[in-house]
Amino acid sequence: MNTAMKKKLASLDQEAIDRLVVSQSDDNSAWEPPVRVRRSKPASLSLPGDLAARAAFLARLHREPGLGQWVERVVRERVELEEFAFNEAKKKLAS
Repeated sequence: MNTAMKKKLASLDQEAIDRLVVSQSDDNSAWEPPVRVRRSKPASLSLPGDLAARAAFLARLHREPGLGQWVERVVRERVELEEFAFNEAKKKLAS
């Protein structure tokens, strides 16, 4: 989609955009080439035995189906927390 089309779409309401997309659905020249997305490969992580045992206990306590799912959830939550804290710190420094 070219820049002029993007500006035009930005000023249209949702129904107008829907009508435009439906009207162009059979016109291959109106569409950009498809974008291919590849899933990233999973990474391995090793934990010391005593930490893995403690984590397995907590995973069972939280009724997770397995240690891997619990560790993934905990890491995801922590990453989101760290990203939020980082963005807040950037906002404070910018002001």
